[in-house]
Amino acid sequence: MNSIRVFLVVVILAVIALFSFLAALRGYQSSMLEAERLFDKQLLDTARLIANIHTEHTARNIGSEASLAFQVWRGDRLVAGSRNAPERPIAPFGHGFDYANFGGYRWRTAGYLDPGSGNWILVADRADLRYALAENVILESLTPTLIGLPVVGVLIWFIVTGGLRPLRTLARELGARQADDLSPLAIAAPKKELEQIVTSTNGLLQRLETALLRERQFASDAAHELRTPIAALKLEVYNLARDPGTDAGLVRELERTVERLGHIVEQILDLYRSSPDRYNAAFERLDLDGLAREVVAEMFDAFEHKQQVIELDGAPCPVLGDRFALRTLLQNLLGNANKYTPAGGRILVSVARNGDNARLVVEDSGPGIPEDQRTTVFERFYRIGRDRHPSGETGCGLGLAIVKRLVELHRGSIRVGSSRFAGGAAFTVSLPAAEANAAAPRERATERGR
Repeated sequence: MNSIRVFLVVVILAVIALFSFLAALRGYQSSMLEAERLFDKQLLDTARLIANIHTEHTARNIGSEASLAFQVWRGDRLVAGSRNAPERPIAPFGHGFDYANFGGYRWRTAGYLDPGSGNWILVADRADLRYALAENVILESLTPTLIGLPVVGVLIWFIVTGGLRPLRTLARELGARQADDLSPLAIAAPKKELEQIVTSTNGLLQRLETALLRERQFASDAAHELRTPIAALKLEVYNLARDPGTDAGLVRELERTVERLGHIVEQILDLYRSSPDRYNAAFERLDLDGLAREVVAEMFDAFEHKQQVIELDGAPCPVLGDRFALRTLLQNLLGNANKYTPAGGRILVSVARNGDNARLVVEDSGPGIPEDQRTTVFERFYRIGRDRHPSGETGCGLGLAIVKRLVELHRGSIRVGSSRFAGGAAFTVSLPAAEANAAAPRERATERGR
């Protein structure tokens, strides 16, 4: 809003200043011409006045620095003149005006023939003084305009500010909304120019609410409805495995397929729960190191099954977060490491304080992630070369997308790089430490939604 206001004020003031300058320039030119005409008339009147005075000698009271000089010529003989006038004629013998240089100055001259005596009266006044006088008069008249521009700028500022008040009201109305508040804008009697914006925005909010509702319903219903047939499939596979005539390899393949299908359904549910418009986080003070130890203990069988060595290097590190969300984050990162680390490989989990942040690092000795794909691994359903592990480990491509979403909801950051092991990947998560995160949970939830 400030940029629009400044832009309008600057543009309007610049236009006013431009037109004021052009008007002043035109006025200056016109005023100078009018002043020239008045000074010339005064000079000619002075010549007529001198013609009516009997002068037969030099006027001693007119000094060499005076702004007026005159001569009285009878034929080709100088009969009278001012002391600052030269011995030669200061102007041609003829009616009209001209310029001449003498006495170190530029002079405006005029000639007048006295019809009574037949004398030529030649008069001159200094051009620099007449121009200085004219400019002073003109500049005095322009001073109020120059002084008035800042005053006009202040008035324009307040006028534009008042005119933009409805836009600020609309901006506050939109900015104060929660991420899941898609109700119509309630602005009483909006200005004519804003009426179309409010109407269009309300229409957009209504369409967006309908689309989100449809997406939520589809994701929730699909995931929940799929649990029933998956459970039935698991039962059938179990019964099939007990049949002595069944191929054991086929049974194992069916078990892996059913487990993968169940994993996909659970990941879809996790992704649905972590949407900003559905995220009702109950923030509490948690020890990230203690939470990591709990998750490692729960998943220890999976690491032991592949004979992987998992280490945890950490110290108490309090954060403000949602327990379920952070557990899901750790489970996905550790599950990813377990999946892509070969049998007998190593996994290292580190938790440490880093300034105002708590840092969680999960490193593995797997195949690693190429540098040009380290940003795309967090996209939904993205898998590097279908899978990173040559053994054909399968996945749905949602785990890291869920991790990134949960990190963002906790106002943190995540990046992937190379691990300290040969060729492995390292996922580094930074979360605000509890002491540095002084905002109330509700305020943080509002900020996340925005």
